[in-house]
Amino acid sequence: MDAKPANYSRILIATDDSDCSKKALRHGHNLAKMMESSVALIHVIEPTAPTNYGADPLMGQQPIIIPETTEIQEENSKTLLDEISKQFQDVKEVFTFSRIGSPKQEILTVASEWAADLIIMGTHGRTGFDHFISGSVSESVIRRASCPVLVIPGKC
Repeated sequence: MDAKPANYSRILIATDDSDCSKKALRHGHNLAKMMESSVALIHVIEPTAPTNYGADPLMGQQPIIIPETTEIQEENSKTLLDEISKQFQDVKEVFTFSRIGSPKQEILTVASEWAADLIIMGTHGRTGFDHFISGSVSESVIRRASCPVLVIPGKC
């Protein structure tokens, strides 16, 4: 058995501006500095659900998606990533990815495309019915990732 510790040169950190992801960011930052790693920060915007505002299904009008909402979310995502990336100026290099889609799928896609050695993410620690209904992004990423995943619990 090899006693040499793994060296993670490309660390992907998922963030959603929650307290859980802030803890993951701190852990990822410390690890990246220690290992002299490149870091990629990802923030995923879930697609805006169509709204029935102004649409009458009885008249055959379809629900609409307000483009301005998506644009505002994208701007906010990029601003968030810019602010977070400023905290990572002391690491080798920083990349940012703002994506729209399913968080678990987008995290896995970016991890694959960017060739991440490690994924770091927080978890909200939902249990019971809430976990059953919403599922767990971190659990899905762990099951399908091709690299190690470090999950930082929200209660740590």
